[in-house]
Amino acid sequence: MRSELYIDGKWTPAANGRTFDVVNPATEEVIHQIAAATAEDVDLAVKAARRAFDKDGWPKLSGAQRAKYLRAIAEGIRARQAEIARLEVIDNGKPFPEADWDVADAAGCFDFYAGLAEQLDNNPEEPIALADARFTSKAVKEPIGVAGAIIPWNYPLLMAAWKVAPALAAGCTVVLKPAEVTSLTALELAALADDAGLPPGVLNIVTGSGSVAGQAIIDHRQVDKLAFTGSGPVGSKIMAAAARDIKRVSLELGGKSPFVVFDDADIDEAVEWIMFGIFWNQGQVCSATSRVLVQEGIYDKLLARLVEETKKIRIGDGLEDGVLLGPLVSKRQHEQVVAAIEAAKAAGATVACGGKRPEGFDTGYYLEPTVLTDVPLESDAWREEIFGPVVCIKPFSTEEEAIELANDSRFGLAAAVMSKDDVRAERVASAFRAGIVWINCSQPTFTEAPWGGYKESGIGRELGRWGLENYLETKQITRFAAGEKWGWYIK
Repeated sequence: MRSELYIDGKWTPAANGRTFDVVNPATEEVIHQIAAATAEDVDLAVKAARRAFDKDGWPKLSGAQRAKYLRAIAEGIRARQAEIARLEVIDNGKPFPEADWDVADAAGCFDFYAGLAEQLDNNPEEPIALADARFTSKAVKEPIGVAGAIIPWNYPLLMAAWKVAPALAAGCTVVLKPAEVTSLTALELAALADDAGLPPGVLNIVTGSGSVAGQAIIDHRQVDKLAFTGSGPVGSKIMAAAARDIKRVSLELGGKSPFVVFDDADIDEAVEWIMFGIFWNQGQVCSATSRVLVQEGIYDKLLARLVEETKKIRIGDGLEDGVLLGPLVSKRQHEQVVAAIEAAKAAGATVACGGKRPEGFDTGYYLEPTVLTDVPLESDAWREEIFGPVVCIKPFSTEEEAIELANDSRFGLAAAVMSKDDVRAERVASAFRAGIVWINCSQPTFTEAPWGGYKESGIGRELGRWGLENYLETKQITRFAAGEKWGWYIK
C-alpha cells in the first residue's frame, strides 16, 4: 500500500511529515498511514499541473495520443483488478463483488474517454453560418486548464475515474484529492498512471483532510475548474469560493430519491429493485432510492415481502464469501446513521426491521439494513439524506399523489418507477423532476449516459459526452475575408 503524495511525477511525503491513519471499517484496526498534504504540497501540485498544461504540451497532444495513455491506465487497472478491489474493501467496507464491479467500471471509464479523445481529432471545429458573407466563423473546443477534483468515499476509484478520465481526455491537467477515509486506491491510480508513462504534472494526487488539502485546491488561483462530488453543504461552500475567481464548477451532490411502485408491478421484482436501490454499498449512494412509495393495492404484501427478504441479507466483512452488506465506512458515518434512525423513531416512524447493530458484531461499523414505515412527511428521515442502509416506505393512492410526493423534495438527483403499464411508466418518468430516472429498475449506471441532478442535487453532468464537455471551453474564431475593405474610418 502506498503512503506518499504523487506530485509532478514523483512520490513525496507531506511537507510537514504528517500522516493520518487508514482504518479498516470491518475491524476498526489501523492498517496503514498516509501522508496528510499541506497547503504547500497542494501549491506544488497545482504549479506542476499548470506547467504541464501551459508549457509541457499536454493539451497540444492529439486526442489519439492522449487516448493511448488512458487505455494504458485502463489495462493497468484490469491487470490488477482483484488486488485493487481488495484495497477498496478494506478501505471502504463494501463487499468484494461490489468492489470488483466498481474497479471494472473504472477501467471501462478510461477506455470510454479514450474513444471520445480520439473523436476530438475527427471533429476539431464547427463552421458557423453568418449573415454577412464577408466573414467566416468557426467554433472550436479547447481544454479548460487545470482541474481541481475532490471526490467522496463511497466509490473511491470509480469517482476518481469519473473525473480524471474525461479531464485528461479533454487535455486538462488534474490535481485530485480523494476522501480522507478512502485514499488507498487513488494512490494506486497514480501508480498506474506513472506506469503508463503519463508525463509529469499531468495527474497529481494529494491525500489529506478536506479542511486543509481540499480547501487549498478550492482557493488556489491557478486552478481553472473545480469538480466536486459530495454533500450539499460542502458543495455550496465550493460554489461560493469559486465565485471569487469565476472558476468553472461542476457539482454532483446529495439526493433523497423516490421509487414509485404501482399495484400492477410484480411484487418479487419490485422488492428486488427496492433492495438494490437502497442496500447496495450499504446505502451510501447519492442516488439511493431511499423514499419508496407503494400503491395501496399491494402495499401490505410488498412491505411484508420486503421485510422478509431484508432480514435474510448476509452481513459481514466484505472479504467473506456471500456477504452482501458490509460495514459503514467509518465510525462517524455509523454514528450519524444510527442517530438518524433514532430521530426518525422519535418523530413517530416505526422500525419494521433492522435499525441496530447486528448480533455478534461488537467490532466494526456494522448496522442492520433498516425499513422504516409511518415516517412523517416533514421529518428529516423522509426529507434528508441518511446515506446508510435505511429505506422509508409509504403507501399512496393515485398517480397524481405519487408524483406530488416524489417531487416534494429540495433534491432532484434520481427517481424510479415500476409498472407493467409502459405508457404510465413513461408518463411518470417525464413528470419526475430529477436528472436520472429509472423505469422498472433502480441504480444501474452506464458510462455512456449523463449523470447529474436537478435542484440542490448539483450543477452540470458527468459521464457520456457531457462529462467530456465539463472540461472543455468553446472558442469562436471569426475571419474577415482577404481583399475586402472595412472602410469605417479609412475610406
